[in-house]
Amino acid sequence: MTTAFGFNPSHARHYEPGHVERPERLEAIRERLSSSPNWNRLQHVEPLAVDLDVARLVHRRTYLERLQQALHRAPTRLDPDTYVQPESLTVALEAVGTLLAVTRAVLDGHADNGFAAIRPPGHHATPERAMGFCLLSNVAIAVRWAQQTFGVERVAIVDFDVHHGNGTQEVFYQDPNVLFISVHQFPHYPGTGRMEEIGEGRGRGTTVNVPLPPFTGDAGYLEVFRRLLGPIVRRFRPEVLFVSAGYDAHWRDPLSAMQLTVSGFAQLVYELMEWADACCDNRLIAALEGGYDAEALAASVDATVARLLDPMAEIEDPIGPSPHEPADVRDLIYELRLLHKVA
Repeated sequence: MTTAFGFNPSHARHYEPGHVERPERLEAIRERLSSSPNWNRLQHVEPLAVDLDVARLVHRRTYLERLQQALHRAPTRLDPDTYVQPESLTVALEAVGTLLAVTRAVLDGHADNGFAAIRPPGHHATPERAMGFCLLSNVAIAVRWAQQTFGVERVAIVDFDVHHGNGTQEVFYQDPNVLFISVHQFPHYPGTGRMEEIGEGRGRGTTVNVPLPPFTGDAGYLEVFRRLLGPIVRRFRPEVLFVSAGYDAHWRDPLSAMQLTVSGFAQLVYELMEWADACCDNRLIAALEGGYDAEALAASVDATVARLLDPMAEIEDPIGPSPHEPADVRDLIYELRLLHKVA
């Protein structure tokens, strides 16, 4: 496989001392990847130059104006969790441009798949507000851009961040051409993502929420992917698969109570690649979302990139298994299969 890789170089200008969403996240990823033999196998791409017109593919003009006004008061917070510095919007636009560069490499046929290591994350940002560390809805913007620029129609988004991707869901909730799937801890921030949230209007049925209980581990996640989500994605038959890749479901992450391991994330990526092979001519584009234990995050992204380069790659898990007993999710999977008419 050929894998495009992007990294937004000015990300460290967006920071707040002591905040969990911090530059050290990306620096840990870069340090680990650059010391790996896979580093030189990646197709490194530079961010595309983007402006607010690209953000307007998803975000309301009034929100972007409020965001610009907030920069004049920076440093400040837009909500209890989400900070801005004077250059935060520039950094957020660069993050979008990095993801678009990866997207272009894949959709132009120069790479089979891709990964954008970017911050700030995006999946909580709604069309009208910043939220949950997120300023711009990175993946949603990339999907709209791909549709507009490349004529892509049917797109699937799989979000395995531990928090529900409420912002992405809101963008596509009535869109029959975008399948949005979120697998997340529930109950948990931001409080949305119940299984009954399945879309509205013409988009009814194209939103799939998998609200997992705390302590769901590798086996439970893998069963969800194989018995529920794989059949749904194959039935939808997207032309390209986007992934909101959050690694805060790792058992050592400070913001969750889930039990995934580095090896578990690699197994999920293998399943995603199987779907992309079956439906999308391998076109899979992943963007970093959460993950707040720097070592676990870096190891998990390293495993993801190794898998994208070679689906059969041997994965090193330097952290090891969870010390907790996993939750049983078989009844939940049964309910969701009935709800979404999975035979």
